[in-house]
Amino acid sequence: EEDKYGLYSNLLFKYFLAEGVVCGHELFVASAKEHPDNILKELPAPLLDNTHRTELGEEARAVKSEDSQDSMKIAWRYQNLPKMETSPTSSTKFGHYYDVSKRMSPELYQSIKWHSFYLPEQLPLEPKKTTGNMNNAYARLLQSIHRIISQEGFDGSDPQKKPRTILRLGIQSLGSLLWGDDICSNDTPEDIHSLTKFLYVLRGLLRKSLSACIITVPAHLIQNKAIMERVTNLSDVVVGLESFIGSERETNPLYKDFHGLVHVQQIPRLNSLICDVSDTKDLAFRLKRKLFTIERLHLPPDLSDTVSRASKQELAGSSKLLSSGCGAMAMGKKHLDF
Repeated sequence: EEDKYGLYSNLLFKYFLAEGVVCGHELFVASAKEHPDNILKELPAPLLDNTHRTELGEEARAVKSEDSQDSMKIAWRYQNLPKMETSPTSSTKFGHYYDVSKRMSPELYQSIKWHSFYLPEQLPLEPKKTTGNMNNAYARLLQSIHRIISQEGFDGSDPQKKPRTILRLGIQSLGSLLWGDDICSNDTPEDIHSLTKFLYVLRGLLRKSLSACIITVPAHLIQNKAIMERVTNLSDVVVGLESFIGSERETNPLYKDFHGLVHVQQIPRLNSLICDVSDTKDLAFRLKRKLFTIERLHLPPDLSDTVSRASKQELAGSSKLLSSGCGAMAMGKKHLDF
């Protein structure tokens, strides 16, 4: 679920593609507003292991210096309590780290095979029409994905002569008006089942192929909430980004260290009929100088007089949610880092 202005969701979209480039996966990029060639040119540059340790070390030193400056504000009896773990503490890391201030070298992303789907090139000046209760743009996109899965050897039901890796699919701003769908402009759209039918067929293609897909959806623009419920049920993982840009939280001292909130709506659970609900209710993200990090949101020790009472109650309620439920994440030391 995209943030209001699509800034941070677009960044996570590029992280997913950049990880595919570094791992040597084949890419398929589909968009209706930005040419896939330009998206690949703006992928973040990967950090080497030594560089990654240096960057995290600088961040840790900066946080330590801030803690030493704020130590006089905290009562002496609270200074010896264990701190809330928000920074990476384990020596192992999952995936790779990327520098958002630099672009990936052309030699790196040109070394892998990738395919593009740019809607204005696929449907030049064609009138809007539906194909089997699905608009023409979604039907064309499904045809392209099916063709690449079958021709490039990613079909798991068909024995392949040579082994393949993974096909990574990225679809940007699906459901927007640029795709010819009216779910963002009308509470009772004509093609009410067009997006959900597309996702249903896409799940069938992904289930029998060696592929993974990330889709960004402008959920804040979709008027009909029943459609969003269907989209959520047809997805394996649903994560929403809520940016502080243009809201009261942007100037709220409680959120001064963060740029937005992360809402984990759905996580798959194996061998169960229901989806997993994450133990961590309160996650926040911030864009540092070179890294995009997701950390646990916790109640700061110093609530100054400049913070309104309503804001204090709001964050206090959030900290209660963090300690409720299973409470497993309150004891853990891991956090998400991109």
